[in-house]
Amino acid sequence: MNKRVDDLLARLTLDERIALLHQYAPAVERLGVAAFRTGTEALHGVSWLGEATVFPQAVGLGATWDEDLVHEVAEAVSVELRAFHHHRPTANGVGTHSLQAWAPVVNLLRDPRWGRNEEGYSEDPVHTARLGTAYCRGLSGDHPTYLRVAPVLKHFLAYNNEDDRCVTSSGLRPRVLQEYDLAAFRPIVASGAATGAMAAYNLVNGRPCHVSPLLETELRSWAAPTGHELFVVSDAEAPSNLVEQEHYFDDHPAGHAAALKAGIDSFTDQNEDSSTVVGRLREALERGLIDEDDIDRAARRQLQLRFRLGEFDPDLDPYTGIGPETIDSPEHRALALRAATESVVLLKNDGLLPLQAERAPRVAVIGPLADSLHEDWYSGTLPYRVGIASGLRAALGDGGDVVTVEGADRIALRSRTSGERLGGTAYDVAEWGDGVLTLRDAETGRCLSRKDDDSLVADREVIKTWFINETFVLEPDPADDADSVLLRNVLTGRYAVVDPADGRVSVTAETPQAAERWRRELLRDGTAEARTAAEAADIAIVVLGNHPLINGRETEDRTGIALPGTQEALLRAVAEVRPETALIVMSSYPYALDWADEYLPAVVWTSHGGQETGGALAAVLLGEADPTGRLPQTWYRGDDELPHPLDYDVIKAGWTYQYHRGAPRYAFGHGLSYTAFAHSDLRLSTSTPARDGALDVSVTLTNTGDRPGSEVVQLYVRALDARYQAPRLRLADFRKVRLAPGESRELTFRLPIERFAHWDVATGAFTVDPGAYEVLIARSAEHVVLTASLTVTGAAPAPRVVVGRRSRAADFDDHANVTLVDATRVAGDAVTPTDPARPATLLFDSVDLSGSARFEAEVAREGDGSGEARIEVRAGDQLLAESAVPATGSRYTWATVTADATVPGDGVHDLRLTLHGDFRLSSFRFGSARSDSAADGTRDEEAVGGETRGGAA
Repeated sequence: MNKRVDDLLARLTLDERIALLHQYAPAVERLGVAAFRTGTEALHGVSWLGEATVFPQAVGLGATWDEDLVHEVAEAVSVELRAFHHHRPTANGVGTHSLQAWAPVVNLLRDPRWGRNEEGYSEDPVHTARLGTAYCRGLSGDHPTYLRVAPVLKHFLAYNNEDDRCVTSSGLRPRVLQEYDLAAFRPIVASGAATGAMAAYNLVNGRPCHVSPLLETELRSWAAPTGHELFVVSDAEAPSNLVEQEHYFDDHPAGHAAALKAGIDSFTDQNEDSSTVVGRLREALERGLIDEDDIDRAARRQLQLRFRLGEFDPDLDPYTGIGPETIDSPEHRALALRAATESVVLLKNDGLLPLQAERAPRVAVIGPLADSLHEDWYSGTLPYRVGIASGLRAALGDGGDVVTVEGADRIALRSRTSGERLGGTAYDVAEWGDGVLTLRDAETGRCLSRKDDDSLVADREVIKTWFINETFVLEPDPADDADSVLLRNVLTGRYAVVDPADGRVSVTAETPQAAERWRRELLRDGTAEARTAAEAADIAIVVLGNHPLINGRETEDRTGIALPGTQEALLRAVAEVRPETALIVMSSYPYALDWADEYLPAVVWTSHGGQETGGALAAVLLGEADPTGRLPQTWYRGDDELPHPLDYDVIKAGWTYQYHRGAPRYAFGHGLSYTAFAHSDLRLSTSTPARDGALDVSVTLTNTGDRPGSEVVQLYVRALDARYQAPRLRLADFRKVRLAPGESRELTFRLPIERFAHWDVATGAFTVDPGAYEVLIARSAEHVVLTASLTVTGAAPAPRVVVGRRSRAADFDDHANVTLVDATRVAGDAVTPTDPARPATLLFDSVDLSGSARFEAEVAREGDGSGEARIEVRAGDQLLAESAVPATGSRYTWATVTADATVPGDGVHDLRLTLHGDFRLSSFRFGSARSDSAADGTRDEEAVGGETRGGAA
């Protein structure tokens, strides 16, 4: 195949090769090459192309902990994508629907407030990598030559915040980079399951991901042994962001050139306008910023992928016969139901569940999500909707009585100016947090929406647009009129006004003073209606949660983890009159459920589970299916103060189950069953493995209950008495097992000792220290049931060598008031004080200073040199060296400063570097004699750019 690729590449002109680098590559008719577009969204179903099977959100698939199921879902998605490719026209008439699938998302769910939390699988890299690999293999198919579709991993790298995402930098110290963020991508790429990756919008350590050296030094190095190069695409408009938002380069040709050389093969920019991107690359070529080899390298990667997708071998492609009847087929509907069912997590159960269907219960299903399903931004179009109330009604049939009550207030807003109701109608109000509301016309069921001319019309059936015009806030009248409110549109921030001439309402007022006053008339008390329904029922099912396009979505992070205030109040009101109340949270992310956990008999979570959500929940609530889901991320308590969203140092900040110091509300891996399981007879094949060895871990699982069920056996490891800040425990393996009542099964896990490894900042490599460790069998990260000890044998680690060796400043063991930044635009890291008014501290443990007599450091300092700027070097309390830092001209112009060092006699110490003032430090070393020293003076960014492989971008 490579010979054919090279032959085709040689036949293309330079202009044709450059044109391949845009997302919309034109056809080359003289060679029979069709037009090609990168990317179709396929996260949990084929997206944006019309009706298609909608499976649970990725976080819901993560909750299944079931690789085989995730593989089947991906296979169904890829079959439907093939059907769209072969049989459905594109909306713009350009080419066909792309067989490159922009999925899965393998960004880790570090912060539950992330607006795109629904898109990831888990907060854990092992769990994410396993499910991500399964999804990729399901998409690509099992043919040895041809791909069904080509999976692309999103988004490389350390992308877990939406607010200002294009200009914020994720600070990754080397341990976090290697043990956490890269650890989710590495196994998927190394397995050969992924065919490409998408660079992320954010910066990492001050450098945009689209020019990160990690694209080559990490991603492509992992892929090399598989025999297939990764085809790396940009995110939408991100190449332009290098200049327009990030101001990282002076002009677009320079930015595009840098991205191409860093490893970006396709530019998703300027929508369908390829001429702009092609023009920028052509100018970069003419200016000598890139050469034809750079263009050919990217073009070759695209052609390799297109050959693998069978484009040039239609008679041999095994997937060309897939027909349109596969889209939302009966088989895929059944799989959607199974996936939604398997993703349900039973968080608490004091015996209320399962409901006894044979007793003909009267069930009141209450709440804003009682019988409604919503699409998220990357959903397909739902072909049908089975809400929870509908699912229960169908399951109970004539034997049950199901009442549905949203619990929403019905109001009218009457203008103080005209006396008329807004829109001439009444609205049902739903609150989604922070006072943000949707107003749904009581007669038509359509949402009030701001139009392009700023008028207000209730015509929106489904909220699913990039800009959400359907959210509003009712604000108090600043004139303290208790009977009046103001109506503010969230998107524009402007207020509604009434034209006195014709009564037309528009959202145009910039200030509250200019806004119309409205009298809020309560026509129906939603809480009172819900209480009445609950009192008349045997069981109340309250369904709360989020709308996936509001208050937490792409471009917008959540402000907190509390339930919306009106939803919490509705829940408490219902539970007050009906103690037999179960809470179902249908959400894209965790909530703080402290009150519900304390006072309710049952709490259940599901993601937005797709078209079959209601059928799945009915099966679990009625006990027809065992709740087999387990949480893929930690659910924190309401009073647990979460770290700052931009603090990506999971170790120091205390993120995720690995490092969080407080007891969570619901732990990673938590989930209850309707049956009971016992774990016994934990055995290790050896208790003294070598550092490069492996061992077998065996455990027996028994279903001790009276009904079949599934358990996720979770295997964790932890280091005892580690010399570094080790995780509390860390997932190493897991297996989902279904057992009949009374059935037992022995499970054996192969555990390579490398699963105990940590990134050794002193050597720049993974290592397993000799010493004591534990293997733990658990039901969750907070529910360990069995423990076995072992001792890894081998030589003790040597002290860190700094004499005669350059040490990177970023390779610290601990830090305070430090921000990681880019040493150059091309490669390398440096550190700088987060707040220059306060000292910044870098700690380096067990440093061998024997024979040193001089300290040297590479520094860069902008400005005119005024103000304090110096480095102090200490061993314990003893000052070893101190050096002033001169101005070097720019942040990328580096100088070596030196100072004599007075070293204690015994040689090995914990070293502390303290930075005073505003400057950057990239590295340091100790010298034993003048001949060891690097030359003094300044150097430009190219001189510092050659960082050792494995450093953060």
